[in-house]
Amino acid sequence: MEELWLNNTARKSVIRCGDGAFRAYMPQHKGESLFVVTDRNVMAYYEQLLLDICGEDACICVLPAGESSKSMRNLKKILDAMCEAQLKRNSRVVAFGGGVVGDIAGLAASLYMRGINLTQVPTTLLAQVDSSVGGKTAIDYNDVKNLVGAFYQPDEVIVDPLFLQTLPKREVKCGLGEIVKYAGIDAGIFDALMGWPEKTFPLDFLSALTMDCIRHKARVVESDERDSGGDRKSLNMGHTTGHAFELYYKYMSHGEFVMIGMYFELYIARALGICTGPYADDLERLIMKAERKIPFLDNVREAAAKAKTDKKNDSSGTISVILPVSKGEWTEKKIPAGEYMDLIEKCGKEAWAL
Repeated sequence: MEELWLNNTARKSVIRCGDGAFRAYMPQHKGESLFVVTDRNVMAYYEQLLLDICGEDACICVLPAGESSKSMRNLKKILDAMCEAQLKRNSRVVAFGGGVVGDIAGLAASLYMRGINLTQVPTTLLAQVDSSVGGKTAIDYNDVKNLVGAFYQPDEVIVDPLFLQTLPKREVKCGLGEIVKYAGIDAGIFDALMGWPEKTFPLDFLSALTMDCIRHKARVVESDERDSGGDRKSLNMGHTTGHAFELYYKYMSHGEFVMIGMYFELYIARALGICTGPYADDLERLIMKAERKIPFLDNVREAAAKAKTDKKNDSSGTISVILPVSKGEWTEKKIPAGEYMDLIEKCGKEAWAL
């Protein structure tokens, strides 16, 4: 069992990671007024465990599974249920699920009475290695991903590999997308993934990397808590293009699109002379080791245009992308929108001609 403290200006977060972490740490809140947000998929597997650990009197709000649940309608549903449960300032929201649940439950916790206690219990690989840590909460709005949200640090994150045992293979691949992103910005994680001899990544290997990803993110968040132009922007590698594709195509998961976004943005880095030589080749091999084949995407130029709405852009005429440079090094590049779409289109044509 490992414990890591993330020191922020607003509050401290403790991240507890290891086999049995949920059963070890969640019971300490049993006497509190608990409000659990989860989804139908997680509830189907873990309803009895929730009731055993949190108590029969815990209020449980169950959302449909999937990105579409990050909506204003469901945010209102959660807030209405919190009011009905008569939660107080010392009550606790427990976000028990993947990244969607963590995002919307965290936002609700930040809004209710201007902020109440929040425990994140991530149940997917993606949420464990990335989204549960760092305090970003949000819903999608007006067809823009994470447009409405707040920085709100959980006071506790409980990461238990127990929950990975029930993940479908596609959800494992989704989490792998974020791990590959970390490999693009962290030399140690890059070496660990490149050193794995197989094209499949078993859960025990990936869960062993979880704390490495969390440590990296914690260092970055402490130095740039509110994503105000410092190192935290590095965590967006693969995300500008990934988010654009996610908004346009919708039929794959966030992590899958991040991995595809990494491929396209590595192509951009090569085309601009930013990332070349053996490292660029190795990074491409790593991406393809995880992705196997870049899926055909119809109307890719039109999909890339969705990047114009990305909240990381500071000018309507440019697209901000985080590009790899060398092992453990990255840079931000602001590319004119037309040039960005040209490069995305060219990359697609070359990838699918193979």
